[in-house]
Amino acid sequence: MKQLSTLLAALIFVSTAAAQDKSPLKDERDKVSYSIGLDIGSTFKKQNMDINPDTLLRGLKDGASDSKPLLNEAEVKATMEAFSKSMREKQATIQREQGAKNLAAGEKFLEENKGKEGVKTTASGLQYKVVTEGKGESPKAADTVSVHYRGTLTSGKEFDSSHSRNAPAVFPVNGVIPGWTEGLQLMKQGSKFQFVIPPKLAYGERGAGGEIGPNETLLFDVELLEVNPTPAPTPEQATQ
Repeated sequence: MKQLSTLLAALIFVSTAAAQDKSPLKDERDKVSYSIGLDIGSTFKKQNMDINPDTLLRGLKDGASDSKPLLNEAEVKATMEAFSKSMREKQATIQREQGAKNLAAGEKFLEENKGKEGVKTTASGLQYKVVTEGKGESPKAADTVSVHYRGTLTSGKEFDSSHSRNAPAVFPVNGVIPGWTEGLQLMKQGSKFQFVIPPKLAYGERGAGGEIGPNETLLFDVELLEVNPTPAPTPEQATQ
């Protein structure tokens, strides 16, 4: 609620400034103000917020002056609580609808992919294909690995890549999504695999924000560069 009120106030401020001065951006202050307004406006649009800009401006003016508000404090509180509840319900509905759509698309992709040459499916539902078989050791769940990877949606849209950062990713095998934890242990150092990870082994109904929506099936091209085994515990650690 507090964040929403802050965003509304900021939007009104920027809108008021724009109404008073329609000249080009003159200095850094104008650029910052416009950028903030643009960002807030885009956020409102993404959230499908039905806001009346004129009434917003009226509220700002009344709040900044001695004018009598059109709503008393209790009415404002009740209105904002109802609005927040409505927005949560709307977002939940959108999430469910998008999740159902993504789930259906993923199931279709998995069904078609499992019959392709070289594709294997594990008991959990993870699909993988060996592109290059390495000769090193396979990592264990507690080990740390260094990998290069590229992640895409079933649509082919890339959502992440270590190659674009020009640096491999380093992380513990058991510190990532279940599909990765399982898949990495099937690889040997030096291997290149392709993974198709169903939502239950990825980010599930919640998604991961950004490009990864609810119930997304994820595709990864993975190269296992290095395996760093977890050091064996010292005698002192073993007795603790």
